[in-house]
Amino acid sequence: MNINRRKFLKITGVATAALAIKSASDLLNDSDFIGALHAEEAEGIKEGVKWGMLIDLRKCDECKKCVEACRSAHNIPEFNNLKDQVDWIWLIDFEKAFPEQFHKFMREDLENKKVPILCNHCDDAPCVKVCPTKATWKREDGIVMMDYHRCIGCRYCMAACPYGSRSFNWRNPRPYIREINEDFPTRMKGVVEKCNFCAERLREGKQPACVEACDRGAMIFGDLNDENSEIRKKLKEEYAIVRKPAMGTHPNIYYII
Repeated sequence: MNINRRKFLKITGVATAALAIKSASDLLNDSDFIGALHAEEAEGIKEGVKWGMLIDLRKCDECKKCVEACRSAHNIPEFNNLKDQVDWIWLIDFEKAFPEQFHKFMREDLENKKVPILCNHCDDAPCVKVCPTKATWKREDGIVMMDYHRCIGCRYCMAACPYGSRSFNWRNPRPYIREINEDFPTRMKGVVEKCNFCAERLREGKQPACVEACDRGAMIFGDLNDENSEIRKKLKEEYAIVRKPAMGTHPNIYYII
């Protein structure tokens, strides 16, 4: 998130004033205080919009352009071991992504398919409920956000997420970033991170980096509240599924199989 000196001082002033009159425990649950810290993000929210994504697995050729675009846009580090791995979007086997859909007579193209997965930006996001510092919160447009400065590394959100969509920085990630994008903040050791639906790009009227990079038209991003949007029309025409629907989180990432 880009923030100039004036906005930084304004937010800092609000925080300092709040700290002077409230205990630390009260602050963690104070909506006005949290609202001040998130004021910058509120500027990018369009009233009445609910963002969602549709991934057409019939068109996806597992090229990983979406993965690379996301990594470049968000300063995601590259480690050489699974323990430290940080991902915002990545590919896994269809069977692991949709265990309830898998059976021994699956179509061969699905049986061997790699599926792009990311944060589902759930309507009823369990990660938001368990975060003790409100470092993760849900915007009015449906995006589940992360405030890296408020994250204390408790990883409650990771435990609560049924999709494994969050990564933890076990090490300082900065030396492992291929090429730093100055328009997006780097993180530090001890914080959680995940897909943010490219909120910083949406604020500028752009599509998410992964969608823009997909030259096969396999990813559609749009307003689920707009019945005339491409994503809504496609969802009405095609049969789509979501991950682990029995969990009751109501994901906003849909898949056409």
